[in-house]
Amino acid sequence: MTKSEIKQTLIASAKQLKHIPSLDEFTKTSPVSHRQIVKHYGGYIAALRDTGLELKSVIGRGHAVPMDKLFLDWAGIVRKLKKIPSTTDYQRFSSYSTDPLMRRFRSWTLVPHGLKKFAQNHGLANKWKRELALVPAAPAPRIIRTKAEVHHHWPAAMSNRPLYGAPMWSWPMAYAPVNEFGVVFLFGAMAWQLGFVVLRLQAAFPDCEAMRRVGDDNCQLIKIEFEIESRNFRRHHHDPSKCDLIVCWEHNWPECPLEVLELRSYLPEQSFLPVSATLAMSHLPSTRTRLKRSVPQWSTLPSARNSNGAHTTARSLSMRTSGS
Repeated sequence: MTKSEIKQTLIASAKQLKHIPSLDEFTKTSPVSHRQIVKHYGGYIAALRDTGLELKSVIGRGHAVPMDKLFLDWAGIVRKLKKIPSTTDYQRFSSYSTDPLMRRFRSWTLVPHGLKKFAQNHGLANKWKRELALVPAAPAPRIIRTKAEVHHHWPAAMSNRPLYGAPMWSWPMAYAPVNEFGVVFLFGAMAWQLGFVVLRLQAAFPDCEAMRRVGDDNCQLIKIEFEIESRNFRRHHHDPSKCDLIVCWEHNWPECPLEVLELRSYLPEQSFLPVSATLAMSHLPSTRTRLKRSVPQWSTLPSARNSNGAHTTARSLSMRTSGS
């Protein structure tokens, strides 16, 4: 089935049902399979957007989905499944994408707690008592421990100049990435130590093809997408079946179906610690600082003399760990 045929079938299904069908409804009442939707669109929400159904009929152009509708939709799925839905469950049975809830609660794991609190504050808790009982206890607030004697009084930022990330003085990139281009550059600087050799970079999806160490004497082709935050992969509606790895600065997508390489977790912690101006130089990490985590690295063979007596250095495809 072609992309155009899926689009026309979806429009006809919505017209017949007189509402936007959930993924489960659509696949059960039409010859279109979930696999075909993923193949042509990457996901059901993208298919809805192509028809204009999600924007026009579900949320209205330029209007946010009201919280009461989001709660009733989510609670109905909980009642049907008799469990708290994962993002996959929600995308399958809901008429909405996960974006409205993610924008409000930032993490899918916080969605149930946020909706439960909404129900309690708006008189909906009794009607949905059984469903809300399935919501686990709220996670304890994260406590960030800092040294009591350290106080930083930062001056106000100037509004007419750009902001940079936290300093990383011991690395080829002076400040932490604040966009995808920064992630691409930092990965390039770290690729050798992380066990990658880049073959190709492109503007199309996925961004990069590289060889990756997978054994003592083996490497393998891997397709990489760069993102400043891992959850941007979903926001950009990329097809997970056409990518092997997300390389990002911050991993904030717990439900991610792909392997994620978070660059910041491989850097020494002291790279991000603010220090006073008078002690800055003495606190800078050594330029020989190794990666924070032990990862396979491409090794350099000892130099050898060629027939003319000059030194030559060859890169081997063997690897070494950062602790060796």
